[in-house]
Amino acid sequence: MVSAINRDTVVAVFLLLFCGVFYAASFQIKQTSYGTIGAEVWPRMILGVLFVLSSAYLFQSVRAAPGDAVKHEAGFLGRYRNAFLCYGLFLAFLLTLDFLGMLLGGTAFVFLALSVLGERTPRQLAIHAVVAVVSVGAMWSIFTFALRVILPEGEILSIW
Repeated sequence: MVSAINRDTVVAVFLLLFCGVFYAASFQIKQTSYGTIGAEVWPRMILGVLFVLSSAYLFQSVRAAPGDAVKHEAGFLGRYRNAFLCYGLFLAFLLTLDFLGMLLGGTAFVFLALSVLGERTPRQLAIHAVVAVVSVGAMWSIFTFALRVILPEGEILSIW
């Protein structure tokens, strides 16, 4: 059964339009002669993944019933607490990037963000640690070995 249009549907349609506009704009990216792959490949890959996820979001939002409005008793800070915590963690990641490097700092950031936003039971903390190590390790490997991009190694890993 199709429900009335809700906020999630509007956001999903906006994200799909966003993908379309930026995909069309990717044809205007200047071609360089020094790269092994075209400069448009990476943006199109990211937009492709975003398109698939936005399409799933649209499908899910159309099938779902309209949600009830959430009341926030704690005011402005309580309402945006998670956003402030994530921005604070990201600021800490950026400030410690020279010392920790991308691999250690990124893993710590992902673990702490998952732990702050999710459950903090021992089982969930173990899952957060696995997700952080695997996801950041995979991205680091892609950039380092496949794309040959040198990421900040930090002070700790530079001594080895």
